[in-house]
Amino acid sequence: MSDAHTPAIRPFTVDIPEADLQDLRARITATRWPDRETVPDQSQGVQLATIQELARYWVQEYDWRACEARLNAYPQFITEIDGLDIHFTHVRSKHENALPMIITHGWPGSVIEQLKLVEPLTNPTAHGGRAEDAFHLIIPSMPGYGFSGRPAGTGWGPDRIASAWAELMTRLGYTRYVAQGGDWGAIVTDLMAVQQAPGLIGLHTNMAGVVPAEIDRAIQIGSPLPAGLSEEEKATCEQLDYVYHKHIGYAQLMGTRPQTLAAVADSPVGLATIMIDHDTPSMALITRSFAGQPEGLTRDDVLDNITLFWLTNTGVSSFRLYWENKFAFFGVKGVTLPVAVSVFPDELYQAPHTWAKDAYPGLIHYNRLPKGGHFAAWEQPELLVEELRTGLRSLR
Repeated sequence: MSDAHTPAIRPFTVDIPEADLQDLRARITATRWPDRETVPDQSQGVQLATIQELARYWVQEYDWRACEARLNAYPQFITEIDGLDIHFTHVRSKHENALPMIITHGWPGSVIEQLKLVEPLTNPTAHGGRAEDAFHLIIPSMPGYGFSGRPAGTGWGPDRIASAWAELMTRLGYTRYVAQGGDWGAIVTDLMAVQQAPGLIGLHTNMAGVVPAEIDRAIQIGSPLPAGLSEEEKATCEQLDYVYHKHIGYAQLMGTRPQTLAAVADSPVGLATIMIDHDTPSMALITRSFAGQPEGLTRDDVLDNITLFWLTNTGVSSFRLYWENKFAFFGVKGVTLPVAVSVFPDELYQAPHTWAKDAYPGLIHYNRLPKGGHFAAWEQPELLVEELRTGLRSLR
């Protein structure tokens, strides 16, 4: 097992200069605001009252140092893979026979999303689990995100990230492990399986890639759906239609013109606004948190993640993953390894069991959860922890 003393793996500590935090607060204070939206709801995007309250709290009450301390409470490292520095958190369980698991975040996410999982997964006996539920955790920052390097050239799509993760696990000495992901992390995890990463024995996804290609295409271009769909499958198609035609404009812009969004490198409020408008349920959840009604995500949760993007200047570099991507967001990738699927009710779409069985012939677990959305580890860590324990138990 490699550790911090291995030359290719360097210890890392987050230490943001105070001047950077002062600059951040000054920029927020100097924000030039747009007019209020002309509708009484969120149909035009993030409402002015929400982003102004976010900005007020960011300047007057938010404490980045608390987040920095939480990040530094766990061992962090940087190692160069395929010419790029990769940052990762690596927490080994004290329990013998713990199962190694690499967890990949998405956009607009970061390793901060998974911090709530670390203790219950690595130390289950202190969190309602059994010693045999323990995991060793490897949580990397994707290229262009957080403290990983920002690619200076093209080619860093999800498939290359999947290959880099396989190298990371080999470098760490893991010869038998599982992988987990949501959002981009779900795509990267599927592709690790497709690439037959050495040592990968199975995976868990909370954004399953199961939509049949012909259905995915029909929804995107507006052609008739195939006959014979069940009511559950028709409902899923309606959800996908909404995602593609009503709320994925940001992904289309990032996928075609990421550099045009350069203003997010200059305006913290601009960055925050685009980051919290990922999907309708998540934006509503965040809106409620800044209105004094936290339900899974607190104001600090939201600002920890946004502040990380700001301090590392990874707004535009993270957007470029959409430009690099050549894979269907929700489509079948060709995974044959054992797969556990968790379906959260406020996810972008609810993957039907029928499609999951077809897309993942090695399906070992499928469960619909009572609450939670797109950022499951962040919003509902207790539920996701139980899903990981239960869903992957047969692979131990």
